[in-house]
Amino acid sequence: MQVMISDMTFEILAAGVGVIAGAIAAVSGFGIGSVLTPLFAAHYDTKLAVAIVSVPHLAGTAVRFARLRKHIDGRVLIRFGVLSAVGGLLGALLNAGADSPVLTIVFGLLLLFAGITSLFGLSERMRFGRKTAWVAGALSGIFGGMVGNQGGIRSAALLGFEIDKESFVATATAIALIGDGARMPVYAVAEHRAIAAAWIPIAFATAGALVGTLWGVRLLRRIPEEVFRRAVSMLVILLGFYMLMRGIR
Repeated sequence: MQVMISDMTFEILAAGVGVIAGAIAAVSGFGIGSVLTPLFAAHYDTKLAVAIVSVPHLAGTAVRFARLRKHIDGRVLIRFGVLSAVGGLLGALLNAGADSPVLTIVFGLLLLFAGITSLFGLSERMRFGRKTAWVAGALSGIFGGMVGNQGGIRSAALLGFEIDKESFVATATAIALIGDGARMPVYAVAEHRAIAAAWIPIAFATAGALVGTLWGVRLLRRIPEEVFRRAVSMLVILLGFYMLMRGIR
C-alpha cells in the first residue's frame, strides 16, 4: 500500500528514519534495510524500494566497516561471506518476480524463533557448525536480495557464535558489504532509471544513515555485552513480528 505525502515531507522523513536506521545498524549490525525498506515501500513499489534502499545501506555499511574493520572475525566471515554473496546475487535476480506472502511469513517465523531462543538463553546451548553457518550465510543473502531484510537472519545466526559485540557488528558489517557488492549491480541494471529519478529522497536517506552510523558506532563501545545481546535479540523478534504481519496482510 502506497501512501501519498508531499515530496518534501517524505524527504525529511527519509532523513530522520535514516538517522535511526544507521544508529540501530551501528549498534546491532543490521537495521538500515529493515527500517528504511518499509518506509520507501509505502511511497514506491516494493521491488523498487528494495533497490532504492540498497544505496543508503551501502553507504552506511561502508562507513561502519571503515570504523570497525579491525574487529572482524575472519573465521566467521569466511564461513558466511562467500555464500552470502552468492545468495545476495540470486535473491536480487529473483527480486523481479518474488513477493510471496508465504515466504515472508516463513521468514518472520524463523526470526521470531531465533530471537526468542536467544533472548531466553536457549541459543547458548546451540552452536553453529560449519555446514549450518554456510546455509545461514546463503539464506541471509537470498533474503537480502529478495526482500531487503538480510540482516535479521544473519544476526540471528551470528548470535550462536562466541564473539564479542565489536566482532559481532564488524563481522556482520563485512558480510553485508559483500552482499551489497553482489546484488547492487543487478538493481542498477534492472531499476537504474527509477533509482535515478528518486535521487533526492535517496540522498536524504543516505545522509541520515551516515549521521546515525557515526553516532551509533560511538554508542556501541558503551554497551555491556549482556545488554547488547539482549538488545539484538529483541530487534530480531520485532523484525520477525513485522515480517509475519506483513505476510499475513
